[in-house]
Amino acid sequence: MDVQATGKKGGGAGERGFEVSKAGDTRVGLVGFPSVGKSTLLTQLTGTFSLAAGYEFTTLTAIPGTMHYRGAKIQILDLPGIIEGAKDGKGRGRQVLAAALTCNVILIVLDAAKPMTHKLIIEKELHGFGIRLNQSPPDIIFKRKDRGPINFQAMVPQTYLTPELVHSICREYRIMSADIFCRCDATVDQLIDVIEGNRKYIPCIYVLNKIDQLTIEELDIIDQMPHHVPISAHHGWNFDELLESIWEYCKMIRIYTKPKGQIPDYNAPVVLHDHSPSVEDFCNKLHKQMISQFKYAWVWGSSVRHQPQKCGKEHILNDEDVVQIVKKI
Repeated sequence: MDVQATGKKGGGAGERGFEVSKAGDTRVGLVGFPSVGKSTLLTQLTGTFSLAAGYEFTTLTAIPGTMHYRGAKIQILDLPGIIEGAKDGKGRGRQVLAAALTCNVILIVLDAAKPMTHKLIIEKELHGFGIRLNQSPPDIIFKRKDRGPINFQAMVPQTYLTPELVHSICREYRIMSADIFCRCDATVDQLIDVIEGNRKYIPCIYVLNKIDQLTIEELDIIDQMPHHVPISAHHGWNFDELLESIWEYCKMIRIYTKPKGQIPDYNAPVVLHDHSPSVEDFCNKLHKQMISQFKYAWVWGSSVRHQPQKCGKEHILNDEDVVQIVKKI
């Protein structure tokens, strides 16, 4: 697969990233310092060879591989090791971070035997590039206007934001007229993120590699870290938990198709990236014109009471439902 630099913009950076053709149902990126085991992990998960060695900066470009899990194709992207100052361009860091923006889930690979300050440094670099890890977009509506004052309305009590502070932040951004409706207890940083408007909210798993070098006491300590999975890429330890976590964080739902008069095709599910996809979402994934020909659907599975049940396009599907589309004559 060809991997080359591209001029496509990502996040708020507008940087040249690594162009890797998207393949499969979702994309997972491996991010971390040099020599933490990303290349070994890619090889173990996908069978794709990525040069691993005992010296730093072995991987100099993005290496893709594909992993098959639960009927879905998951593209794993081994990104070059980043260093402190990556968000400012050190060590091709902005190219690496721009590639991370294209991922549905990020795996931050850490050497479990190294200080956990490495985790904080990587988080800082990603945050500085507009990537928000394991966060949901704040429930704030921001609309610029051509005229009128700054109209700030808080729908819930605010711990940090006041009308005066909001007006001050808007002046910093030379915004003289806007409607701001805050439907959550927001921080100053969250309001700025909404005003900037180029943030990317990405689920993240902290993969603590090389646990074969730790004692039981040290494992108990790192077990307190949220969103983490301890593994040994070299020995293949605890890959089952890692794969389960990747599946959970990718938020994928498999829907099986059933042509009329035939058994369902369980080998090639249609994969949707939403915990509450509708029949209409399923149709759009199959073909953009299908919904215009849609009459109703027969659905089998946990989302319906009867097997099968006649459903409209608004019906919400569950994982591993079977759907047969009936078109208008």
